[in-house]
Amino acid sequence: MTDFASLRATMVERQLRRRGIADERVLAAMAEVPREDFVSERYRSRAYSDSALPIGEGQTISQPWIVAAICQALELGGGECVLEVGTGSGYSAAVLCRLAAEVVSVERHEPLAAAARQALDSLGVANVEVIVGDGSRGVPERAPFEAIAVHATAPAPPATLLGQLAAAGRLVVPIAADAADLLTVFRHRDGELSSETIGPCRFVPLVGEEGFGPA
Repeated sequence: MTDFASLRATMVERQLRRRGIADERVLAAMAEVPREDFVSERYRSRAYSDSALPIGEGQTISQPWIVAAICQALELGGGECVLEVGTGSGYSAAVLCRLAAEVVSVERHEPLAAAARQALDSLGVANVEVIVGDGSRGVPERAPFEAIAVHATAPAPPATLLGQLAAAGRLVVPIAADAADLLTVFRHRDGELSSETIGPCRFVPLVGEEGFGPA
């Protein structure tokens, strides 16, 4: 029988800590969430591989380092309301919910949203709400958000999502570039917006009004 707990501990040390993930809260959350519960039986043996994996509907579960890098860049202290765009398998939401007070997660594929809800429910997660809709438009009725995580590549920083950030809020989103997507964090500070590139990455495209066209 596969020892997933051991594989998870190895993932945290080798894929995350040794590659620059230093936020101990993020490392602890990644060490707690059973990634194997968010992939199909076909891919369970590869749950802790250093790669993205298919989850259906043409979507993927991101490699562990990407999930951790996004969470670290959000600089969560525990009391925030986080907007997540692209629920996917629900794995990132399961990590985020251990770092923030509340997570509102938007997924455009109903089958993925339903599967994510089931996986989160099976873990007893109570502070994540999964909504079906166009994530590029955010959730204006729940704004502002202290942090927003986008798990799909945008052609440019989505203005609507930036507008739903609270003062001193952080938005992490991959931005399309020629050679590779660039995972970027945008910060509101003293009324000004700054940006910092975390590193190259590959994501599925953001589909929606402020993405690469409507679904």
